[in-house]
Amino acid sequence: MFSKFFINRPVFACVISIIIVLAGLIGLKNAAIEEYPQLTPPQVVVQATYSGADAQTIASAVAAPLEEAINGVDDMIYMQSTSSSAGTMSLNIFFEIGTDPQTASVNVNNRVSPILSKLPEEVRRVGVKVDERSSNILEVLAFYDPSKKMNDTELSNYVSINVADELKRVKGVGDAVVIGNKEYSMRVWIKPDLLKHYDMTVNEVIDAIKEQNSQYAAGKIGEQPMATGNPYVYSIKPEGRLTQISEFEDIIVRADLNGNIIRLKDVASVELGAQSYAFSGRFNGGSMIPVLIFLQSGANALETAQAVQARVEELKDSFPGDMTYRVAYDTTEFVQVSIDEVIKTFIEAIILVVIVIYMFLGNLRATFIPLLTVPVSILGAFAGIYVMGFSVNLITLFALILAIGIVVDDAIIVIENVERILHEEPNLSVKEATTKAMDEIMAPVISIVLVLSAVFIPVSFMEGFVGVIQKQFALTLVASVCISGLVALTLTPALCAIILRKKEKPPFWFVRKFNEFFDFSTRIFSAGVAKILRHVVISLISVAIIIFMMIELFKVIPSGLVPAEDKGSVLTIINLPPASTLPRTLEDAAFIESIVSKNPNVKSVTTLTGYDMMAGSLRENAGMMFITLQPWDERPGKENAAATIAGQFMGMLYGADRNSLAFVTTPPPIMGLSMTGGFELYAQNITGKSYNQIEADVQRVVAKANQSPVLTQVRTTLDTNFPLYNLTLDREKIKMMGISFNDIFDTINSTIGQYYVNDFNILGKTYKVNIRAYESYRDSPEDLGLLYVRSRSGDLVPLDSIITLTRGLGPDNVDRFNGFPAAKIMGEPKPGYTSGDSIKEIERIIKEELGKEYNIGWAGSAYQEVSSTGKGTQAFIFGLIFVFLILAAQYERWLMPLAVVTAVPFSVFGALAFTYLRGLSNDVYFEIGLLLLIGLAAKNAILIVEFAMQEHLGGKSIKEAAISASKMRFRPIVMTSLAFTLGVLPMAIATGAGAASRHALGTGVIGGMIAATTIAIFFVPLFFYILESFNEWLDSKKSKFGVENE
Repeated sequence: MFSKFFINRPVFACVISIIIVLAGLIGLKNAAIEEYPQLTPPQVVVQATYSGADAQTIASAVAAPLEEAINGVDDMIYMQSTSSSAGTMSLNIFFEIGTDPQTASVNVNNRVSPILSKLPEEVRRVGVKVDERSSNILEVLAFYDPSKKMNDTELSNYVSINVADELKRVKGVGDAVVIGNKEYSMRVWIKPDLLKHYDMTVNEVIDAIKEQNSQYAAGKIGEQPMATGNPYVYSIKPEGRLTQISEFEDIIVRADLNGNIIRLKDVASVELGAQSYAFSGRFNGGSMIPVLIFLQSGANALETAQAVQARVEELKDSFPGDMTYRVAYDTTEFVQVSIDEVIKTFIEAIILVVIVIYMFLGNLRATFIPLLTVPVSILGAFAGIYVMGFSVNLITLFALILAIGIVVDDAIIVIENVERILHEEPNLSVKEATTKAMDEIMAPVISIVLVLSAVFIPVSFMEGFVGVIQKQFALTLVASVCISGLVALTLTPALCAIILRKKEKPPFWFVRKFNEFFDFSTRIFSAGVAKILRHVVISLISVAIIIFMMIELFKVIPSGLVPAEDKGSVLTIINLPPASTLPRTLEDAAFIESIVSKNPNVKSVTTLTGYDMMAGSLRENAGMMFITLQPWDERPGKENAAATIAGQFMGMLYGADRNSLAFVTTPPPIMGLSMTGGFELYAQNITGKSYNQIEADVQRVVAKANQSPVLTQVRTTLDTNFPLYNLTLDREKIKMMGISFNDIFDTINSTIGQYYVNDFNILGKTYKVNIRAYESYRDSPEDLGLLYVRSRSGDLVPLDSIITLTRGLGPDNVDRFNGFPAAKIMGEPKPGYTSGDSIKEIERIIKEELGKEYNIGWAGSAYQEVSSTGKGTQAFIFGLIFVFLILAAQYERWLMPLAVVTAVPFSVFGALAFTYLRGLSNDVYFEIGLLLLIGLAAKNAILIVEFAMQEHLGGKSIKEAAISASKMRFRPIVMTSLAFTLGVLPMAIATGAGAASRHALGTGVIGGMIAATTIAIFFVPLFFYILESFNEWLDSKKSKFGVENE
């Protein structure tokens, strides 16, 4: 016999456990630590620049051909592109969760390369970039100079050359991005009136720069073959690209034989400036340069953040002047505090469990055994986590908290049985009693381990978002339960044989009284079971009522993906009227900062102006703020929660700020799935409407949605009311004069727009040379009269004589989704409603308003929620089937397992009732809890059924066997259930960071456990009685049938 070997060799048992603990500690040290496992779909982004073009031109000339080429790339789930009048196009392709980002990036690149020839010349010249984008923002660092001696351009370039490149090499960093694109650029500011004075055009200046700022190769002197016997070979090094401002100023634009030379400095001024001036960052009111640090897939968030901090501190010693930095936004604070909170919950759970064991067993020696065995199973699970490639995250830690209760059960079952046998048969020694107890209990312990594993194993084959969460939760629990089963059969009996004594000192009076009360309740319980067995029909009707209520509760409880968390920060999105300039946006942002920073809960405010987070593009009239709040323990209570603060700010700004539209929202519970909490979707037009028509349609949806009782802050990023000028050419006149269209547009682009000429080298890097007119020459449409192009006859023709500008309106940036023009719609559920409610409501409104002309393309967390509907139910059903099959195999009967499975509906009813009463939703955590309850409810039932079968085989009638088994197992069942419930209690009443997820999981599990212990254990003996009687009736029929046949 397996356990007997270890009872006789306790050192062997201890060695096995020590090895398990050591393996666990090694796993814990090496596993990644993060908030959630990799739940975000891998993302590849394709970026292109078409300087000076408007949004619709970029969408049709750049985005459409690229989308057509990329569509259908392996494992793609959806793609979305944004084209902006800032001259940029970014196309995001999202892949199935679990796809390798590098492979995805290579696949996209292979599709992009052949299509490049179809793109406009200007786009090809600047180049099309394909990058894998990590959506895991680790932190935002703000670099600034309090003395204001360094300007933004110098700061930005110092940071990108000396800091960002260093940080990219830190272990665990996926990317370090300097926002704002202020890298150096040689700016040539043209003066059109001087060009006219010298009878020149801009194109001649561009050609001169291209020719004289170039790299040439000249060959070698004396290279072989050589017959002259020259002993040396010499390379020739031409001057090459220019590097100094003075060299650019001396570029010769025109010269003649008389020695008249016109240089670049005669018609333009040259300076070392920035590539773009359309962005500005602020931190706590001062100017700064933001650096976004992204986390690599599978890296340890906490270690990476510390490593980044350490590296920046090293670099800080060599910062010029007073330059310094601050961490403006840090996601690891939440991870750190959440994990600390979970560990606190963990310790509370263990203490409560120990108290329960002492109350029941009434002796300290017996209480000491689970204290030794529980840590083995919990720590051993870390080895499992590491081997399976999981990380230490909230999901795996929740699994371990719940495992405490289950793992203790195994120890309790063993100890309780040994104690009972010592009590009933005083003539046995402790060792003999332990051996006897293990004979009785080995089968139930193994079947409990198998059943709990069986519930969770099918889940590990699920795909997608919910699949990842459930897989990590399930397999962590399985690892813990399997180790626990092993320990219950090896270490626990060995310790029982050594530690327990036959005669114990009487426990103190409170424990005695508790046990007397318990004996009294055992009598009541067995009387209750006997009563139920007498009134079978009434009992079955009450079971039917409970099942009916359970089904009704499923319909009433709202669904969701994951509960919204207080992440310790609030996001503000600012939008000024269309076409507002950056200085106006800055002024408004400063005003909002002044209001927000007065709140005592606000720790710091980081502002990015000139960047539209919703649209994901640079836009002068938009900005966003990260408002970091004080630590969680300094703002207790609901009134100081992030969501409440966001609501307060929203109200304040709505009244105070008349210049802009500001949305205040909380960050999403899972970073990288969406920009904000709430839903995100694209209304795709499939009938070929223009963006103006699409906007009119979508505005109807937005207006109706904002009146709905379920939705709030519904908005769209499509705005076709941006003022613009439509340009028309007088084609006949142009062709009669022999002017080329290219010359016209190059002239406009290089004066009013920004024309990229070629590159130059400085500080070991390559930067762009840009040409543009002085600001006073591109201030109004009349300035076109100062620009000239050359006709065939050599005369200069003013542009305003061959083109006309008329005022109009159009979109500033446009979206496409899966290859169709689309409008992005975002919104949030009103307080009291869940994301599931809001998704159903917006879907209903869109179908009513837009009919069949539009498809809905879900994005972000809404996509995951819509595509994971029904996955939880599927896992639940598979779990039940597996439990049934394993028990059937063990009992060698088809009907008996039903007696065990019937305990499940009661616990589900309890879970639903508690969740409903607490106002929570049916989300991923609740579904995980339900899975766990199948296992736990079945475990209680297994103990009763197993003993009832043993009693019945021992000669008792079915009814007597059922009553006797329930009486015998009542104590360990209540004890294990109470230990488990109290172990989970700290989760259900948790506060602080990450409390919402713990409530979601804890509440359902406690409700289910209470129902399983109070209601189900009365009915399991009933089902055993019914099924066993039915079995006997079948057996008698079979034997009768057999006799007749003979």
